[in-house]
Amino acid sequence: MKSIGIVAEYNPFHNGHSYQIKKIKEKYPDYTIVVVMCGNFTERGEPTIIDKWKRSEIALLNGVDLVVELPFPFATQSGDYFAYGAITLLEYLKVERMIFGSESDNLEEIEFIAKTQIENEDFDKLVKIYSKMGKNYPTAISASIEELTGKKITTPNDLLGVSYIKTILKNHYHLIPETIKRTNNYHEEQLTEMISSGTSIRKCLKENISIEKQIPKEEIKYFDTLYDIEDYFPLLKYKILTCKDLSIYQTVEEGIENLLKKEISSSCSMREFKERIKSKRYTYNKLSRMIIHILCDFTKEQAKEFQNITYIRILGFNQKGRKYLNQIKKDLPVPLISKVKRDKEKMLEFEINTTSIYDIMNNKNLVNQEYKSILYIGDYYDKK
Repeated sequence: MKSIGIVAEYNPFHNGHSYQIKKIKEKYPDYTIVVVMCGNFTERGEPTIIDKWKRSEIALLNGVDLVVELPFPFATQSGDYFAYGAITLLEYLKVERMIFGSESDNLEEIEFIAKTQIENEDFDKLVKIYSKMGKNYPTAISASIEELTGKKITTPNDLLGVSYIKTILKNHYHLIPETIKRTNNYHEEQLTEMISSGTSIRKCLKENISIEKQIPKEEIKYFDTLYDIEDYFPLLKYKILTCKDLSIYQTVEEGIENLLKKEISSSCSMREFKERIKSKRYTYNKLSRMIIHILCDFTKEQAKEFQNITYIRILGFNQKGRKYLNQIKKDLPVPLISKVKRDKEKMLEFEINTTSIYDIMNNKNLVNQEYKSILYIGDYYDKK
């Protein structure tokens, strides 16, 4: 069986994702679609608006065959870490091709930029120079790329695509990358008629604005409980005020811990807190990841310990996905986990702890779901 890999957050699943899957099925009708999906927290440093089990089920009902979890230590870090975890999982799962959304849809240029970052010794030096000039890390990367290649790349999916290809090249993986043209602005906050950004849909969900035209029709029932970073502010405030040394946490850089303690006392919301701390050096995304790492007790020591993919956690599959797993499972380089046992691998144990924190405001007892059998959706899609 042949396979196509997708890296996704599905936060939430929308018509743009349906469009991507439709195009893949048109071009590769016999391929198994394997999705590596973040758990309950995202690369932007936010809780997902609905939990990973609901998002897995929605994906399976809309044409995905197999969903596996990208562990928290990779899912909530910057592009290169995120890409390494996701691409490594696809490689371990024997996936032949991976398709990612791209604003430029210019794979040749993205590959050229990735090779330049790896092979040109001046790249890292330039990033450091631009960082010292006060530019944040993504801007420093973009400026360095432009100086070395004359090419400008600033859009989020193209930048992430560079990280995907760097991972493939550095590790000599067999995956063949392919792009699909994005049809909307990733950060757009206003709904469009059919395909809208995840940002705009999340905004509308929080404001009780209808999004029925922007998502698959059967999905609306899944939004009965929403998770919002603002709800975690009291917990964050408690943790920061009572923690003796915030510098132990991943992405909390030296010196900012004092500013965090100073500004949390006079802030009344997560938004206000970020506004007080935001600077050229600390972007919203960087601050958001920092906050999630503090909330979930993700330390620098753990980040060093959890640098490699040590297991493959299945969240759900259909019949086609199950057949694919049966074909490859004997040759996997790490354990395949379909049901969590009480005696578990360290990174998986940490993952389950983050589920407890994710659910602390809504109290839906999601931790129990971690120990149940994986989600199985029969031949639903094939019968549609």
